[in-house]
This record gives sequence, structure tokens and C-alpha cells, in this order.
Amino acid sequence: MQEVFLSVLPRLDSVHGGETGLRTFIFSVAHARMVDDHRRQTRTPAKLPFEPELDQREDSSAEAEALERISPQEVLGLLDALPQDQREVLALRLVGGLTLEQAADAMGKSEGAVKQLQRRALLKLRELAEVKDYLKP
Repeated sequence: MQEVFLSVLPRLDSVHGGETGLRTFIFSVAHARMVDDHRRQTRTPAKLPFEPELDQREDSSAEAEALERISPQEVLGLLDALPQDQREVLALRLVGGLTLEQAADAMGKSEGAVKQLQRRALLKLRELAEVKDYLKP
């Protein structure tokens, strides 16, 4: 209704036909706004809540796939190839579930330093895993 009146008010001087003309003008503007709203709603997808019990996808999680590809001993071997501070960051952030801020406090470093350490550690792990896969018979 607000949109209708905001559209009608500036054009009141141009309306002809007295009360009947004004009524016709207001209803035509209201109808146009209603049509616009219906069109907008049909273009917007419906938002439905996620119900996990109804999710029938069969894809495994990234975690499950990673565990199938590599044994815990191999993971420990890859982690041993990392410098101590990078191992510590991964343990705090990924295993401990700490936020960037919490990990920085625990390590006595800035958030930027922790973020950079984590990035470097993950890149190094990816590199080591790719080399390991390349060397597999």
C-alpha cells in the first residue's frame, strides 16, 4: 500500500476526472504493483528448511573419502614432515576446533601469523600427499 501511495502522490496534479478518475488511477497503480509483486515472487525460489532425515544423497563426506585413501599412520607420517609450529596450528585449529583468535592466543602469535602458518601447513600437506601418491606403486 505504501508503494501505491508513494507512486500516486507525486502525480495527483495530473489526475483528471474528479473522484472517479482518482479512484481509477489509484486502482490501476495498485494493480500494477500487485502484478509486479507476483512476478517477483515467481522468480524467487522457495526457501525450504533442511531436513537431514529426508536427505537421501549417497555421496560420502570429504572426511570419509580422506580416511579411505590414507591410513592414520600415513597421516602421522605426513604431519611429522611439517615444522612444529605448523603441526601445532593444525592441531589447534582442525583437531581442537579453536577459532583463529583462540589459536593465536594459545600460540602467542598474531591472528595473521596463525592464518599464514595454517595456509602454509595445508599447502605443504597437499604437496606431500601428491608426491606420496605419485610414488605409490
